[in-house]
Amino acid sequence: MFFKTLYEIRNWNESSNELKITALYEDENNKEIQIILPKGKMMNDHSAPGSIIVQVLKGEIDFGIEGANVNLKELMSIKVAANITHNLVAKEDSIIRLSLAKNDSVNRVKSVKIN
Repeated sequence: MFFKTLYEIRNWNESSNELKITALYEDENNKEIQIILPKGKMMNDHSAPGSIIVQVLKGEIDFGIEGANVNLKELMSIKVAANITHNLVAKEDSIIRLSLAKNDSVNRVKSVKIN
C-alpha cells in the first residue's frame, strides 16, 4: 500500500479483545503493523530478519528478550536488533505498534505461534 495521496490517516485505537494482526502502512522503507493482543495471550519465541521497534499504544506487555523480561506500559517502546529471539505476553488487553524492515513480512508476524 503506497501513497496515492499526500497523506493517510489511520485510527490505531481499535477496540477489540480478540487477537488481530493488521498491516496499516507500507512504503519503500518499512512496514507498520498493528497487533491487538488480548490479556493473557503470548506471542511465543520468535525473531525477525531485520531490526524491529515494538511500541505499546494501549495496555501493558512483558517483553522477553534473551532471558530478560522488560515490562512495557503505554507509550513505551523497545528496539530489537535483527535475529534476536524475543516474545510478548499481554498483561492487559493491548494495542501494539510493530515497525518492520522492508525485507520482513506481515505473514511472518502472523505465523508466530500464539498461546
